[in-house]
Amino acid sequence: MSLNFITDSTAGQMPAVDPHQPAVVLGGEPALNWAELRATELRYARALQKAGARKGDRIGILLRNCTDYIALYLAIGRVGGIAVRLNWRLSGPELRFALADSQTSLLILDSDFCPVIASLRDEIQVSTYVVRGAAPDWAIPVSLFADEESDASGFPTIFPEDPVSLMYSSGTTGRPKGALFTHSNALWTASIQIQRWRIDDRTVAQTSGPLFHAGGFEVLLLPALAAHGTAVTFPSGGFSLDSFLSVGREHGTTDMLLYPFMLFDLLRWDDLDDLVPRTLERIVTGGDIVMPWVYDELERRIPGVKLVQSYSLTEGGAVSTSLEFDVARGRETSIGRPQAMTEVKVIRPDGSRTDVDEVGEICVRSGGVSIGYWNRPDATETTFVNGWCRSGDLGRVDADGFLTIAGRAKDMYRSGGENVYPAEVEMVLTSHEDIDDAAVIGIPDERYVEVGAAIIVAAEGRAIDLKALRAWLVERLAKFKVPKHFHLVDELPRNASGKIRKNVLRDDFGSPRTQND
Repeated sequence: MSLNFITDSTAGQMPAVDPHQPAVVLGGEPALNWAELRATELRYARALQKAGARKGDRIGILLRNCTDYIALYLAIGRVGGIAVRLNWRLSGPELRFALADSQTSLLILDSDFCPVIASLRDEIQVSTYVVRGAAPDWAIPVSLFADEESDASGFPTIFPEDPVSLMYSSGTTGRPKGALFTHSNALWTASIQIQRWRIDDRTVAQTSGPLFHAGGFEVLLLPALAAHGTAVTFPSGGFSLDSFLSVGREHGTTDMLLYPFMLFDLLRWDDLDDLVPRTLERIVTGGDIVMPWVYDELERRIPGVKLVQSYSLTEGGAVSTSLEFDVARGRETSIGRPQAMTEVKVIRPDGSRTDVDEVGEICVRSGGVSIGYWNRPDATETTFVNGWCRSGDLGRVDADGFLTIAGRAKDMYRSGGENVYPAEVEMVLTSHEDIDDAAVIGIPDERYVEVGAAIIVAAEGRAIDLKALRAWLVERLAKFKVPKHFHLVDELPRNASGKIRKNVLRDDFGSPRTQND
């Protein structure tokens, strides 16, 4: 079975869903129904085939969120291609690396990316360019490219083990690596979420993230499509929470992905009863830990809506664990237990499993786990071991089997001979009423080898007294865990999934010379 089962099963003798039911929606635009989605996919697949795309070819997608994105992704899978899902926020050199590393031969892009791609054309191997919008003379307009019949015959046989997607890491820890996924991986990923969250053809799943990212597509939209529900995405750029909620009200959203900082913004609003879709049943979040007060406020102000905290990594096949609302009380800072058909373990450096509450590296195993990194056998061998994906994240398992994040292995630092896990310090910092957001990094220190530097965003209208804050922290943390340095900033740098880009913070604040308090 291939990824194209999703649309093929909506046609023929026994369609799995009414072909006129909404399939894909972009913002407040009219929905694309299942018959229209399949027809669009087939036209793109035929056009790709006529453009010379063959099984195994890498085909780049450099598009902002649009319904075409999903149709093109499915079309690439139908011709046996591998969709290189490019982050459109990347700089020219970063895009050059991804395109050259993947040896992309055909690139589909929005017209406003043409200038940067034009500057790279002599350095990459792309032979065909397809542009949405005004196309330069070296590219084909997508309107001509897709002027084909929606005929399902004549495409190659696709096997479950055939690759379909190549997603490059955000590059927060050095040179990006391309994680490769098969058709089977994609369907497993969808099935895992379908089972855990009981997604079906009545589900209307809405996300705000970019479709090139697992959080924007694999976490909720792909499962909704696989179950023949409705996938609601949001236009890229210019995000506002009120517009996002308005779209949810218009389309009857049942499941919504909101990153923690969006939840915080939501809870600042006074009239949630009028803003939140009355159809909403579940909010999924992830990327950062959610404080207990968020659960309290949501339960008080939007009763009946269940908050689910998830843990995911791209290579691990989207969501690996989740903390379900019904068992969250008293465990609000946990990331829960494994998803359906998913195994999770925490290990020591020697590979043995840790004891209760002992910190170790989190590893995950499921049918959704990537088959490895593109052209990186060294990294593949290190990360993927006997079917397990080593996450690089640190965690601990309590006596009841619930997992709590301790931080990234690379983020841990040793101060005065003691291990300090920034995630623990950050959870305490963000529980302070004057602090809206916080990150902690380790920096060199002459006496203690390393000490903590806290980068803080003050809550709106609040002033932070650093002396009082230090005293407050000493009451809640061992002294060696209390940061030595503090910096106030307007906002923290984040990647597409909402995770803090600590490499940027290390560049800005990681030297003793940058400390100013």
